[in-house]
Amino acid sequence: MSGIIAIVGRPNVGKSTLFNRLVGMRQAIVDETAGVTRDRHYGKGEWCGREFSVVDTGGYTSNSDDIFEQEIRKQVCLAIDEADVILFLCEVGTGITDYDSEIADLLRRSQKPVVLAVNKVDSGDKMYGAYEFNALGLGEPFCIASASGSGTGDLMDELVKHLPQEAPQEEERKIPRITIVGKPNVGKSSLTNALLGEERNIVTDIAGTTRDSIATYYNKFGFEFMLVDTAGLRKKNRVKEDLEFYSVLRAVRAIENSDACILMMDAQAGVEAQDLAIFNLIVRNKKGCVIVVNKWDAVEKDQNTMKLFREGILKRIAPFNDVPVIFTSVIKKQRIFDVLEAAKEVYENYSRKIPTSVLNETMLEEIENYPPPATKGKYIKIKYITQLPTRSPSFAFFCNLPQYVKDPYKRFLENKLRYHFKFTGCPIQIYLRQK
Repeated sequence: MSGIIAIVGRPNVGKSTLFNRLVGMRQAIVDETAGVTRDRHYGKGEWCGREFSVVDTGGYTSNSDDIFEQEIRKQVCLAIDEADVILFLCEVGTGITDYDSEIADLLRRSQKPVVLAVNKVDSGDKMYGAYEFNALGLGEPFCIASASGSGTGDLMDELVKHLPQEAPQEEERKIPRITIVGKPNVGKSSLTNALLGEERNIVTDIAGTTRDSIATYYNKFGFEFMLVDTAGLRKKNRVKEDLEFYSVLRAVRAIENSDACILMMDAQAGVEAQDLAIFNLIVRNKKGCVIVVNKWDAVEKDQNTMKLFREGILKRIAPFNDVPVIFTSVIKKQRIFDVLEAAKEVYENYSRKIPTSVLNETMLEEIENYPPPATKGKYIKIKYITQLPTRSPSFAFFCNLPQYVKDPYKRFLENKLRYHFKFTGCPIQIYLRQK
């Protein structure tokens, strides 16, 4: 179980710069102007083997100070509510402002762990200015410079301490959790209702009807699942209201806690960038995936339409394109049973454990037939393979020179694992270790 870290603070203290550093990519726009981050960003980060989600809450700006204050309060309250640990960011140059005091007041009253960081401490003499922030009553501040990364290592060590502890390798969870995700209005709640045979969730033509992630126990036709219906994940710049941001966080958390995801697309809209973004979110969380193309009855077809559409999807999601694609019309109840069949199969693949002896016997023969290419005159010998005791399929290949094994060869190994052991719909992690 990974946790959620929320970055809060007034505008222009460097929250987006720090967010980009934590998730390891330039995802949020960074500018000198206060209030650039209007929409909220969420991304995945990793530190010392611990994974977590990071939320960058924007400090809203407006002509009226009252609205400004009110928006910051709303944002911070939402972040406090959903996060496991709050990273409160201030700026050394301005000292403690009224907004800082107000946010600190909210944080002290919350029962959540808070880590205080003072940004833009990029020289030794500025460090003395940081001691002033002890007056906020949130503990010793961490001095950082998010633009250069100075001091962020110690900060991350402290944040990771407050994340929920990894549960010890739990006995296999009895009931698989299948989460239905997708953009707004692709038919997620309709699919849930059709599978359950009752109007369990509200369905309207208005995008964003479902606000929360709703889990329902499903036990019919020999299937036993927890089915989770989630709010639609739309592009970040379209997420206008705080309530919807809350729903998006819940949907992201539902993906993190699932075993397999059913990603729904709209046949009329085709494959859009947001569909790919949600698919990447599923893969980054190492979850099984089934792609369901809904509203197929509304598309004009000939005998090749389905084949071409499927090929188009698999091309867009490459290199991980060993994913079942099912074409449905939920309203007409076409092929909705196939969705359950595929989800069950993906879950079985996701949970598959391969005996080490079988793994070595099969894979070492493949490696012998096609060994890793020599690099700088050095020959790489893979001697031993084992499956790691993780929830998603992960394999360790022990060899003499792991640093010389390149991505193309890792993909070759992954394809051979898929060919021999059937991991359709599941992302595979491959680690090369020193023997």
